[in-house]
Amino acid sequence: MYPELTAAQENWRYLPEENALAKKTILVTGAGAGIGATTAKTLAYYGANVVLLGRSRDKLESVFDWIETNTPTQPVIVPADLEELTQDSVAALHDSIESTYGCLHGLIHNASALGPKVPIAHYPIEQWQRIMQTNINAPFILTRGLFTLLDTAPFCCVLNVSSTVGRQGRAYWGAYSASKFALEGFSQILADETETAGRIHVYSINPGGTRTAMRKAAYPMEDVETVPLAETYMDMYLYMLEGPQPGKPLPPTGAQLDARSWKPPTNR
Repeated sequence: MYPELTAAQENWRYLPEENALAKKTILVTGAGAGIGATTAKTLAYYGANVVLLGRSRDKLESVFDWIETNTPTQPVIVPADLEELTQDSVAALHDSIESTYGCLHGLIHNASALGPKVPIAHYPIEQWQRIMQTNINAPFILTRGLFTLLDTAPFCCVLNVSSTVGRQGRAYWGAYSASKFALEGFSQILADETETAGRIHVYSINPGGTRTAMRKAAYPMEDVETVPLAETYMDMYLYMLEGPQPGKPLPPTGAQLDARSWKPPTNR
């Protein structure tokens, strides 16, 4: 049914029980391709109802069809261009999710735009603004507009997908790197603001090198067979989204997680 996931599970550091995410509703941005599509399929495989948000309806429909064919969950498609996201469009999304599911148990800000790899001195201003809109402004607008849905759930997990260059700047990565630094700061601020209530846990995730079209665009000469599939690290996503269980503590909210080196405190 999902051979890539089955193969990856053999080396997972945490193996959830079947239906570990049952009755949870999780929104994934950039759900039509790459890490986002893998995340959406994996979450549905473990029982979550997934809100698939992305720019390409065709790609979203492909993921939707896979989920409907292979799982008993109830996904929905939300075609949306994050470059054009507005307060009004998010308000409509909020009302739709509330009427269908009641609340959100997870929000994964996965969608990203790479932009040109050129020196700052030659970086196109319009491109800089577009990358910032997709990579940091949109996560803020979505989180703000959907916050009451997150805060309604007894436990909610917000995962902000970052990057190695969002933790250590690197030449020629321009707006992509700067936007990921901003996303790291956004994660820490949101975590600090919600820590006392304790219902929302916020983490930034660095997935590392993953076999995606964006990775191919950034490293066109790289042998793709040497780069792991996104399914390799889905165990960490599931660990966080499943929430606290007896004998299964979560990292403190606001933590920076690295998919390649992460190890669960316990396993069952």
